[in-house]
Amino acid sequence: MQRQGPAPVTGSGVPPQSPATDREAENREPEEAGTADSGPEEREAERREAPTGEAAAGESAGPEAGKPASAIPETRRSAPAIPEAGKPETAIPEAGKPAPATTQAGKPAPATTQAGAPAPVGPEAGAPASVGSASRPARRGRLVAALRSPDALNLVPLLVAAALWLWALPGIDFRDIEEFGLLDRFPLTFYAALTVLTCGFVLTLRRAGTVPLWPATYCAAMLVALKAPPAILYDTVRYAWASKHDAIISRLLHEGTVHPGRELSGGMGAYDQWPGFFSLDAALVRAFGVDAAASFINWAPVALGLLTVPVLILVYRTFSDDWRLVWTGVWIFQLANWVGQDYLSPQGFSYLLYLTVFAVVVRHFVLPGSAGTLRDRGTLDPAAAAVPPPTTTRQRAIAVLILLPVVATINASHQLTPVMLCATLFALCLTRRYRNIGLLVTSGAVMLVWNLTMGRELFLDTLGTLREKAGDLLGNSRPGFAGDPTGPGPELVGSANVLMVLALGGLAVAAVLLRRKLVRSALPLVLAAAAPLPMFAVNDYGGEMIFRVYLFGLPGSAFFAAAALVPAAGAVSRGAVIARRATAVALPVTLVAMLAGFLPSYYGKEGMHYAPPGETALTRRAFDRAPEGALILAATGAFPDAYYRYDHYERWFFTEQEVDENLRMLKDPAGYLAGGIPADRPAYVILTRTQGEAVIGEGYLPEGGFDSLRGALKRSPLFQVVEENTYGVVLRYRPTTGG
Repeated sequence: MQRQGPAPVTGSGVPPQSPATDREAENREPEEAGTADSGPEEREAERREAPTGEAAAGESAGPEAGKPASAIPETRRSAPAIPEAGKPETAIPEAGKPAPATTQAGKPAPATTQAGAPAPVGPEAGAPASVGSASRPARRGRLVAALRSPDALNLVPLLVAAALWLWALPGIDFRDIEEFGLLDRFPLTFYAALTVLTCGFVLTLRRAGTVPLWPATYCAAMLVALKAPPAILYDTVRYAWASKHDAIISRLLHEGTVHPGRELSGGMGAYDQWPGFFSLDAALVRAFGVDAAASFINWAPVALGLLTVPVLILVYRTFSDDWRLVWTGVWIFQLANWVGQDYLSPQGFSYLLYLTVFAVVVRHFVLPGSAGTLRDRGTLDPAAAAVPPPTTTRQRAIAVLILLPVVATINASHQLTPVMLCATLFALCLTRRYRNIGLLVTSGAVMLVWNLTMGRELFLDTLGTLREKAGDLLGNSRPGFAGDPTGPGPELVGSANVLMVLALGGLAVAAVLLRRKLVRSALPLVLAAAAPLPMFAVNDYGGEMIFRVYLFGLPGSAFFAAAALVPAAGAVSRGAVIARRATAVALPVTLVAMLAGFLPSYYGKEGMHYAPPGETALTRRAFDRAPEGALILAATGAFPDAYYRYDHYERWFFTEQEVDENLRMLKDPAGYLAGGIPADRPAYVILTRTQGEAVIGEGYLPEGGFDSLRGALKRSPLFQVVEENTYGVVLRYRPTTGG
């Protein structure tokens, strides 16, 4: 709104408000509210049209230059007009004061100074009260508009979740973990933070195509929220196998070389035969200037997860133009990746490289003339992307040379991942689109050369087991538990694992059956998800094959699970409309349900993954006390520092066998262990709280079996207690006592 002139000055020096001006101030708030409801384009146009600076001041000072007040439209003559220069003014008496002058039309003129000059107008005279009263609703309107903007709606859940998460962190009682792991140690605010993040992510999907930064931010935030608490809170290395890898890196730093032909207890010589990952970590320790990898080892799940996200985006964007589908696939991948292979390990590192090779292949290895109708939008699923442009033989040959160091690094770091890579490349060759025999042969040749040179010892041992393991589908697909996990906590974890697999597989199969057009264009993802399955016919990989097959099939499964929850946009059929309405409810509900499945699967066994500093100190003192070459006995190797100075001692983890044999051992633990200790070999037994959690959680011993074992050894004259505290007990074998 605009004023035609200043109001007359009263005795207090404050201009009174005219009725018209009051009505203007009252009308500004609804007008600003209407602006807040308008779109960003309309608001930008209004800002460009609004007068600013001196022009605005000039308009508020009076009518247009050279025009009398009577020429102004009636809608703008709501305030007193400024008289023309030189016109007489008529005073209206006021108690004891000169009357203000009026114009010829009888309207009040502006007040004058003592010299007779008109009173200053605008900033010099101070803002009239009507401007202040109008500016408050204007600011309120701008605030309402900002809060209603899409960016604010996306930001608010993120800030709320961050506040809840930070509030919850100090309340996580990780030092007193019981049978449910961290599940009953997480405060309610922690669960609330994850739920708010999930709801906020669903909101960002509405504009995922135009503002993909918000879904990316939520994906990163959820990854940090899920996996950063141990890195922030724990004062020791999380995960017994991460502790083992820390010991390998420390030995490599100490000796400066590897010994691939040297045989070490517990199969530890295999790590010298595939040292690529550990050499890289040793270089990082030197580069960071820290004492050991333990200083950053707990951050590996967060780092590897963040590095995996852009690779997944490249893969998914190859097969879909729908950013909603892409980001939902990434989100589901994070929630479904509960198998615990994202710690500082050769598998976690080589898996990232495997995905990188796969992304390059599907984007840059398309054969000419193989797309057919897959570039015709009329034959594609509305969410599908056209096949990438083809590449020439020369371009693919150069790409193979570029990928060769990556493939070599995979082979130098891990035993199984090269096999999975070759299986996936072979599956892709079944399609005319990606029939790249040269890349498959190159990858197979690199794997074979490494296995026959650096990895020869383990490779030959593995070939020797094929006669026994090959074809045993049930045995090879069995998880590495000796028996069924006992106790409510481990049983909950097992149930959550099964439900997560069924949910992911069910959603993926539903999408494959219902979205046939999307399957045609994204067939490489289907083949990549199925490629690991034949591994069940080869080996059990130490009871880990079922988890590795799941891991390597996860990218394709997550993509199609997302396709089941995110219907194609733009379809106008009645079925498409019903599907969109159904998934509007199904998507958030499913994501929350998967979150509920992830937490017990990932944190339900935390009692065997976290050991307090007192326990690790007890373990290290036991090793330091034992003489060189001594035999170290423990119920299981799943406890931190189990491989401390592993090249100086022999190890026997005596419950890692069939359950029937363990039940026989429990009848006479001391005699059973004494019968397995070589003569004239010093031997020590280490039993810790973490081992007790592990043997129950993995099903090696029945409930109460570990306490029975510990009590029997303490009572036996064959073993002497060397040290005992709340964290565990260390016993020394005394062969001369008793018979």
